[in-house]
Amino acid sequence: MAGVVEKFGVTSSESFKLENYRTNDPGSMKKDDALEDLADFQAKLKEHQERLYAEDSQSLLIVFQAMDAAGKDGAIEHVMSGVNPQGCQVFSFKQPTNNDYEHDFLWRHYKALPERGRIGIHNRSHYEYVLVCKVHPEYNLSERIPGYREVKQFDNGFWENRYESIRQFEAHLQRNGTKIIKFFLHVSRDEQKKRFLDRIEDKYKNWKFSSADIEERAYWDDYMAAYEEAIAATATPSSPWYIIPADKKWFARYAVGKIIVETLTAMEPEFPELPADQRAKLKVYKDKLANEPHD
Repeated sequence: MAGVVEKFGVTSSESFKLENYRTNDPGSMKKDDALEDLADFQAKLKEHQERLYAEDSQSLLIVFQAMDAAGKDGAIEHVMSGVNPQGCQVFSFKQPTNNDYEHDFLWRHYKALPERGRIGIHNRSHYEYVLVCKVHPEYNLSERIPGYREVKQFDNGFWENRYESIRQFEAHLQRNGTKIIKFFLHVSRDEQKKRFLDRIEDKYKNWKFSSADIEERAYWDDYMAAYEEAIAATATPSSPWYIIPADKKWFARYAVGKIIVETLTAMEPEFPELPADQRAKLKVYKDKLANEPHD
């Protein structure tokens, strides 16, 4: 399927409406072909990751956001399979700790950024502060921000400031060598229901189910509105969002894999080239090793 980056990418707020993106949109792609291509992407991903690690100059931050049961964990597992763990870092963000609340909302995410030469994956991210915290603004009170002591004080100005902080944060990272791509795995409410039922009915998946999932499901429309606004406010050419149809897990994994590989390809990581004097010494070292006496 050609044009996945263009079809699902969002780089500005212009004309963006989440309703224009389907949750089941594989186009002409067939499952068997997608799985074959995914295996090819994994090989290319491994090659690019080795170059990125050796170059030790750039880094890639991949953000995954989605409703519960949309397939974030599976996408990360399948797409990144085979990547050298030494060059890849995965962080899953849960509810902030008391220590997190002693700092600004970006602090714990800044600490988890990938080092130069590495790929960082954030399973949920700094966007939770304009998603779940917008649906449940009472959570913001735990941050003890000066001037905000009641839920009703979290007005449009507050959220605009949050979006601006995120844009500045991501622009700063971009200027300093960290490329950012953000995936929203777009699952339908009906498909989420099927997956929740599967978790309840399969004893080996019971551990995945939480009563909180059902409670949050009741806020579906609020979450969709929050996602739409957050994506529109923070999508830029240098830090794009990708709205990935997630009702078919195999297609979501294919699309994510293709976009990651295309992003890395565009970053053009290269193996370092030794200076001429060091290259000349390699022959000396080679001869020395070749002439070592056998044990």
